[in-house]
Amino acid sequence: MLLKDAFREGIEKLKLLNIDAPVITAGAILCSVLGCERTFLYTHDHYLLSKDEYDRYCDALNRKMNGEPLQYITGSQEFMSLNFAVGPEVLIPRQDTEILVEFVIEFVGRKENISILDIGTGSGCIAISLASYIKGSHVLGVDISKEALEIARKNAQNCGVEDRVDFIESNLFEKVPTQKFDIIVSNPPYIPNRVIGTLDRQVKDFEPKIALDGGEDGLDFYRRIVKESVDYLKPKGLLAFEVGFDQAQEVIKIMETSYENIKTIKDLAGIERVVTGILSKQ
Repeated sequence: MLLKDAFREGIEKLKLLNIDAPVITAGAILCSVLGCERTFLYTHDHYLLSKDEYDRYCDALNRKMNGEPLQYITGSQEFMSLNFAVGPEVLIPRQDTEILVEFVIEFVGRKENISILDIGTGSGCIAISLASYIKGSHVLGVDISKEALEIARKNAQNCGVEDRVDFIESNLFEKVPTQKFDIIVSNPPYIPNRVIGTLDRQVKDFEPKIALDGGEDGLDFYRRIVKESVDYLKPKGLLAFEVGFDQAQEVIKIMETSYENIKTIKDLAGIERVVTGILSKQ
């Protein structure tokens, strides 16, 4: 089949199911199958897809039509202008999380020899982005999932920061070396478990539940991290969280036991998305 005909066919199939942005989605799938840039789709109308390429394209379209996230189909997602490999073992990096990364970068400024701990690293998008943009940093990413860590290590290599990012399998701080960090950052699971079943199908049916479930009220991991973090931060060290859309004030209350100068940062929708504080007690 000619590329232009395959592209049109994909768009029509996606339109029939009212899938958002069918042109962009069909194009992204085609580019992934062919290993090409998007401009190729518009400059090579008469490229003839091989049977294998067409079969893989149809298979990917069917996956999308069955609700699977596009990022898992193409195997990649951009975050902080870096390209990250993703799969069903990890959450898909989201734009909201860039706010957390940008705050930490701004907080560090021109300081050097910065040590950072990323709790629940997943794909490694936070840890790797921080290492990429904070040149004088060394980052340790921890996750309970061995499969997630395999993806994170691959991403560190692909982004060229494998010499300054380490990953270890650990249930929160359980296997973290006994050292003091300048910064601890985390985007922990924060969805109340009773709510998970009501989430969009792309999330509840395809993204890893272990990375979503924050306990009965969604705050379990914030409580644990705040309590244990005081033993792993340097004096006046920074703790920075991403939080759910209605959780900022509750997380502030949790942090007030050991942290000062607590502040929130809003996302583009005006939602308090990040909560940060400075260690005040040992």
